[in-house]
Amino acid sequence: MVGIGGRLRAIRQQLLLSLREVEDRSRRIAQERGDLSYQVSASWLSRLESDEHELTVNTLIALGAIYTISTGQLIRSIYPENEQPRVLDQISSRNAVKLPRDETTLLPTENTPSDTPYRLGIIGKLDLTLQPMVPAGSIVQIDTRKREISAKNDWTHEFQRPIYFLKIKDRYFCGWCELDKDSQWLTLIPHPLSSASSRRYKYPTEVENIGRVMSVVIRFAG
Repeated sequence: MVGIGGRLRAIRQQLLLSLREVEDRSRRIAQERGDLSYQVSASWLSRLESDEHELTVNTLIALGAIYTISTGQLIRSIYPENEQPRVLDQISSRNAVKLPRDETTLLPTENTPSDTPYRLGIIGKLDLTLQPMVPAGSIVQIDTRKREISAKNDWTHEFQRPIYFLKIKDRYFCGWCELDKDSQWLTLIPHPLSSASSRRYKYPTEVENIGRVMSVVIRFAG
């Protein structure tokens, strides 16, 4: 089965765009937005198309703009039919219309294929962990297969840093995580601009990692 990278390559080639042309266009997008995380170098895109990199939120947004395709359509294009997160379908459902909620929570699975490893979550108004990067009302796609907390600091900016969806007692939180050297304590790390403070939990008895956040749909309006 062709991976996400291969499907992204097919879309680019159908549009007759070279790696360098995508890089040039992404540079303009990054300049317009004043944020270098939207810039996609030719070498980085080549590795992404070879499935050597994971797709980040801002890369998804930049590629959608370059390929003149909406984020939702791009998600549908790069995920196989049995793995599509169905983000747009659930945003239009009754549950999503009530956004934003007070608490971060998982969406029901009745509209999701039974064999998919993906779950969807909603960021609540009281979960300030990754504000303003992932604001209240955002829809996050979670890969439940990726439950191991990464010990490597191989990310170069905040949009490449792994985000995890956690269950702590009867509540959910979405944020960056760090484990101590003995992997006995997990620290939930807030965004530097957030008013939330870091929190420490006994791992894995006090906190459950539901999975790693793979994509985010951000609400810009109420």
